[in-house]
Amino acid sequence: MKLKDRVAIVTGAGSGIGKAIATALAGEGAAVGVADIDVDSAKAAARDIEARGGKSLAVQVDITKSSEVKAGVKTVLERFGKIDILVNNAGWDRPEPFIETTEETWDKVIAINLKGHIIFSRAVLDNMIERGYGKIVSISSDAGRNGSTGEVVYAGAKGGIIGFTKALAREMARYGINVYCVSPGPTDTPLFSELSRDNPRLGEALIKAIPLRRLGKPEDVAAAVVFLASDDASYITGQTLSVSGGLTMF
Repeated sequence: MKLKDRVAIVTGAGSGIGKAIATALAGEGAAVGVADIDVDSAKAAARDIEARGGKSLAVQVDITKSSEVKAGVKTVLERFGKIDILVNNAGWDRPEPFIETTEETWDKVIAINLKGHIIFSRAVLDNMIERGYGKIVSISSDAGRNGSTGEVVYAGAKGGIIGFTKALAREMARYGINVYCVSPGPTDTPLFSELSRDNPRLGEALIKAIPLRRLGKPEDVAAAVVFLASDDASYITGQTLSVSGGLTMF
């Protein structure tokens, strides 16, 4: 197993891509803190992992609140003794034309999609630095690389994650901590299904644009995260990996 005896925290792990990541990490031997603002979904995901023979712990966390993040990290440390891997996955968006958005929406999008990643990264770093080992993987979006109509502030926040990843990777290299970014393209998640109900042609149009001719699956993103979280990627840091079926190539 690639991650035997490792301990991970995955944010937004109660459903969708986050749940797939938590499940995949556990499948490779990691004990996983399943962090989500929705504690019921976190508990359900943790039970699923344990039913497969894995180790997990559900943690209720609002990633935009430093006090809750610190408490969640403390809970995982008390249970498992260390933190080797952090996956900043939690995100949120409300697609709409920029000129129709409000400052309240901007604040929420930036808080969840950028500031929350920064807060959680800082919260785990002391333990990682002390032990001279750590992996931080943040989930961005190809919207942050290419821009995306109807997701202007979201794209800005996701682009911010990429810049944050590069700069943090440079600072943390001396401590043996690797920092990465995974950038999914269109992925078949509950959120995407909700958006498709409002625009039935969206999925069809995207599939035509994707060279591999299908939407991504949460498991596709999870596989990339497992690779980066493992020692197979020990000589990689500061990089952004697009998981987009070839929609993005750079």
